[in-house]
Amino acid sequence: MTDAGRGAGGPVVPLTASGATPLRYHRILLKLSGEALLGERQYGVDPKFCAFVAQQVASVHAMGVQVGIVVGGGNIFRGLAASARGMDRATGDYIGMLATVMNGLALQDAIERVGIPVRVMSAIAMNEVAEPYIRRRAERHLEKGRVTVFVAGTGNPYFTTDTAAALRAVEIGAEVLLKATKVDGVYTADPMKDPAATRYDHLTYQDVLRDQLGVMDAAAVSLCSENGLPIVVFDLNAPDNITKVARGDRVGTLISA
Repeated sequence: MTDAGRGAGGPVVPLTASGATPLRYHRILLKLSGEALLGERQYGVDPKFCAFVAQQVASVHAMGVQVGIVVGGGNIFRGLAASARGMDRATGDYIGMLATVMNGLALQDAIERVGIPVRVMSAIAMNEVAEPYIRRRAERHLEKGRVTVFVAGTGNPYFTTDTAAALRAVEIGAEVLLKATKVDGVYTADPMKDPAATRYDHLTYQDVLRDQLGVMDAAAVSLCSENGLPIVVFDLNAPDNITKVARGDRVGTLISA
């Protein structure tokens, strides 16, 4: 790859015959909920769905896109739910962070099976299974073409994995935050319950915060707003959606200034 395909200190991206890049986003942060990894199961991790996600990641990786992933742990444990049942909130959150590590290792295995190098980086030290999170090292992994999975949230209780995703996206210089869901964007109401619900094509950060749309928690949306980081809410179950977003196609709901 010549210098023409590399931005100043930025990622290597493929070029078209005219010398222009076909990509809108060269570095992305994908936020996966723990529940997404359930697949058809009621509990735990579905290897088949992990393989499906891995194929999507491989497709966008092959285009030259640098991919970071933040994964939740709700399929195994929810600290907030445990707190509502009487458990100490901080203890519940730490257990939830450990659940994200298990999910991250499952994703690592699935992505490596399709031939993509992966590094798992944890905000809580556990050197036997994951690297400690260091921002500059994470950026280096991405520049080297390694998918980087960020686990254990922010390493602190009282913060959701949505906030961790926004934080990591800003830290690594991601150009967009992809929020994977089970529906194809943000709706005026729950489309599973209200057939009259309509989908928004675009929202501002202020719209999300003012109307309490529940796309992500307020801290995550505010962090994205302060740093001008666009959020795309999309349906993870539709094949090639990640690739479409990277190309700049209109997919799901865009949240920006």
